[in-house]
Amino acid sequence: MAALELTLKEGDKAPDFSAATNGGNTVELGDYRGKHVILYFYPKDDTPGCTKEACGFRDSWKDFEDKGADILGVSVDSVKKHDKFVEKYSLPFTLLADEDKKIVQDYGVWGLKKFMGREYMGIYRVTFLIGPDGVIKKIWPKVKPDLHAAEVLAAID
Repeated sequence: MAALELTLKEGDKAPDFSAATNGGNTVELGDYRGKHVILYFYPKDDTPGCTKEACGFRDSWKDFEDKGADILGVSVDSVKKHDKFVEKYSLPFTLLADEDKKIVQDYGVWGLKKFMGREYMGIYRVTFLIGPDGVIKKIWPKVKPDLHAAEVLAAID
Protein backbone atom coordinates (compact mmCIF):
# COMPACT_ATOMS: atom_id res chain seq x y z
CA MET A 1 0.00 0.00 0.00
CA ALA A 2 1.23 3.51 -0.78
CA ALA A 3 2.23 5.67 2.18
CA LEU A 4 -0.15 8.32 3.45
CA GLU A 5 1.16 11.76 4.37
CA LEU A 6 -1.37 13.35 6.71
CA THR A 7 -1.47 17.14 6.58
CA LEU A 8 -3.45 17.49 9.81
CA LYS A 9 -1.64 17.05 13.10
CA GLU A 10 -2.67 16.57 16.70
CA GLY A 11 -3.40 20.03 18.14
CA ASP A 12 -4.86 21.36 14.86
CA LYS A 13 -8.42 22.64 14.70
CA ALA A 14 -10.56 19.95 13.05
CA PRO A 15 -11.92 21.06 9.65
CA ASP A 16 -15.64 21.81 9.76
CA PHE A 17 -17.98 19.84 7.53
CA SER A 18 -21.60 19.31 6.68
CA ALA A 19 -22.75 15.94 5.36
CA ALA A 20 -25.78 13.78 4.63
CA THR A 21 -26.16 10.86 7.00
CA ASN A 22 -27.82 7.48 7.16
CA GLY A 23 -31.48 8.03 7.91
CA GLY A 24 -31.62 11.08 5.64
CA ASN A 25 -30.38 13.74 8.06
CA THR A 26 -27.57 16.28 7.73
CA VAL A 27 -24.97 16.95 10.40
CA GLU A 28 -22.16 19.44 10.89
CA LEU A 29 -19.10 19.05 13.08
CA GLY A 30 -20.28 22.09 15.06
CA ASP A 31 -23.36 20.10 16.15
CA TYR A 32 -21.03 18.11 18.40
CA ARG A 33 -19.24 21.02 20.12
CA GLY A 34 -18.80 20.20 23.80
CA LYS A 35 -18.45 16.46 23.20
CA HIS A 36 -15.65 14.18 22.10
CA VAL A 37 -16.07 13.06 18.50
CA ILE A 38 -14.55 9.92 17.05
CA LEU A 39 -14.37 10.67 13.32
CA TYR A 40 -13.35 7.47 11.63
CA PHE A 41 -12.74 7.09 7.91
CA TYR A 42 -13.18 3.72 6.26
CA PRO A 43 -13.06 2.52 2.64
CA LYS A 44 -16.41 0.84 1.98
CA ASP A 45 -19.62 -0.32 3.67
CA ASP A 46 -20.12 -4.06 4.24
CA THR A 47 -16.58 -5.20 3.44
CA PRO A 48 -14.71 -7.44 5.91
CA GLY A 49 -12.38 -4.92 7.57
CA CYS A 50 -14.91 -2.11 7.58
CA THR A 51 -17.56 -4.38 9.09
CA LYS A 52 -15.16 -5.52 11.84
CA GLU A 53 -14.31 -1.91 12.66
CA ALA A 54 -17.95 -0.75 12.67
CA CYS A 55 -19.06 -3.70 14.81
CA GLY A 56 -16.23 -3.00 17.26
CA PHE A 57 -17.54 0.54 17.73
CA ARG A 58 -21.09 -0.82 17.96
CA ASP A 59 -20.15 -3.33 20.65
CA SER A 60 -18.46 -0.57 22.71
CA TRP A 61 -21.17 2.03 22.02
CA LYS A 62 -22.39 2.25 25.64
CA ASP A 63 -18.83 2.80 26.89
CA PHE A 64 -18.35 5.67 24.41
CA GLU A 65 -21.69 7.18 25.46
CA ASP A 66 -20.64 6.94 29.13
CA LYS A 67 -17.55 9.01 28.27
CA GLY A 68 -19.64 11.62 26.45
CA ALA A 69 -18.31 10.70 23.00
CA ASP A 70 -20.08 10.47 19.67
CA ILE A 71 -18.92 8.25 16.79
CA LEU A 72 -19.14 9.36 13.17
CA GLY A 73 -18.09 6.99 10.40
CA VAL A 74 -17.18 8.49 7.02
CA SER A 75 -16.92 6.89 3.59
CA VAL A 76 -17.79 7.96 0.06
CA ASP A 77 -20.67 5.46 -0.06
CA SER A 78 -24.20 6.77 -0.63
CA VAL A 79 -26.82 7.36 2.07
CA LYS A 80 -28.72 4.36 0.68
CA LYS A 81 -25.67 2.08 1.15
CA HIS A 82 -25.14 3.48 4.65
CA ASP A 83 -28.79 2.77 5.52
CA LYS A 84 -28.37 -0.88 4.48
CA PHE A 85 -25.07 -1.20 6.42
CA VAL A 86 -26.59 0.34 9.56
CA GLU A 87 -29.65 -1.89 9.36
CA LYS A 88 -27.73 -5.10 8.62
CA TYR A 89 -25.37 -4.67 11.61
CA SER A 90 -27.59 -2.62 13.98
CA LEU A 91 -25.07 0.24 14.09
CA PRO A 92 -26.14 2.79 16.74
CA PHE A 93 -23.96 5.65 15.46
CA THR A 94 -24.07 7.98 12.48
CA LEU A 95 -22.47 7.33 9.10
CA LEU A 96 -21.65 10.28 6.84
CA ALA A 97 -22.01 10.01 3.06
CA ASP A 98 -19.12 12.00 1.58
CA GLU A 99 -19.99 11.36 -2.07
CA ASP A 100 -18.32 14.58 -3.28
CA LYS A 101 -15.14 13.59 -1.35
CA LYS A 102 -14.86 16.98 0.37
CA ILE A 103 -14.45 15.65 3.92
CA VAL A 104 -11.96 12.92 2.98
CA GLN A 105 -9.90 15.52 1.12
CA ASP A 106 -10.11 18.12 3.92
CA TYR A 107 -8.89 15.49 6.39
CA GLY A 108 -6.18 14.24 4.00
CA VAL A 109 -7.30 10.61 3.96
CA TRP A 110 -8.09 10.35 0.22
CA GLY A 111 -5.13 9.23 -1.87
CA LEU A 112 -3.44 6.78 -4.14
CA LYS A 113 -3.66 3.21 -2.87
CA LYS A 114 -2.28 -0.04 -4.19
CA PHE A 115 -3.85 -3.48 -3.91
CA MET A 116 -2.68 -6.62 -5.70
CA GLY A 117 -0.57 -4.56 -8.09
CA ARG A 118 -3.42 -2.21 -9.02
CA GLU A 119 -3.30 1.48 -8.17
CA TYR A 120 -6.47 3.44 -7.48
CA MET A 121 -7.75 6.43 -5.51
CA GLY A 122 -9.41 5.56 -2.22
CA ILE A 123 -9.89 6.25 1.47
CA TYR A 124 -7.21 5.37 3.97
CA ARG A 125 -8.47 3.88 7.24
CA VAL A 126 -7.67 6.72 9.66
CA THR A 127 -9.38 7.85 12.88
CA PHE A 128 -9.37 11.29 14.47
CA LEU A 129 -10.32 11.95 18.10
CA ILE A 130 -11.66 15.49 18.23
CA GLY A 131 -11.97 17.13 21.63
CA PRO A 132 -14.99 19.06 22.92
CA ASP A 133 -13.22 22.28 21.82
CA GLY A 134 -12.98 21.14 18.17
CA VAL A 135 -9.24 20.44 18.34
CA ILE A 136 -7.74 17.14 17.16
CA LYS A 137 -6.52 15.31 20.27
CA LYS A 138 -5.28 12.10 18.66
CA ILE A 139 -4.87 10.58 15.21
CA TRP A 140 -4.60 6.89 14.38
CA PRO A 141 -3.06 6.74 10.87
CA LYS A 142 -2.85 2.94 10.83
CA VAL A 143 -5.90 1.15 12.13
CA LYS A 144 -6.30 -2.53 12.92
CA PRO A 145 -10.10 -2.89 12.55
CA ASP A 146 -10.68 -5.61 15.13
CA LEU A 147 -8.77 -3.85 17.96
CA HIS A 148 -9.50 -0.24 17.14
CA ALA A 149 -12.56 0.58 19.28
CA ALA A 150 -10.72 -0.39 22.48
CA GLU A 151 -7.68 1.78 21.72
CA VAL A 152 -9.89 4.77 20.85
CA LEU A 153 -11.95 4.30 24.02
CA ALA A 154 -8.77 4.19 26.12
CA ALA A 155 -7.62 7.53 24.66
CA ILE A 156 -10.70 9.45 25.80
CA ASP A 157 -10.20 11.10 29.17
